[in-house]
Amino acid sequence: MQDYVEILGIKAKVAKNFRERARGLIGHKAPPPGTGLLIPKCNAIHTFFMSYPIDAIFINSKGEAVKIVRSIPPWKFFIWGSWRAKAVLEIAST
Repeated sequence: MQDYVEILGIKAKVAKNFRERARGLIGHKAPPPGTGLLIPKCNAIHTFFMSYPIDAIFINSKGEAVKIVRSIPPWKFFIWGSWRAKAVLEIAST
């Protein structure tokens, strides 16, 4: 699997293993505009331990956005993208 991909116009680092997928952007500085983290095999996230708000773009198996949730604050328990979501792209809120 590639380290970075471009999806929906965003250059994203790919979370390649369970640890990276579970951690997401927790403990990282906010990614610069136009970049983010792609978490494959994922249709729900949380923002526990985050220090900044994020936008989450839930993506189906065709690479299409099926749900966008903006400005998710830190410490949100559960954000669900739908059964159609197969990955989530996390970016810093602008």
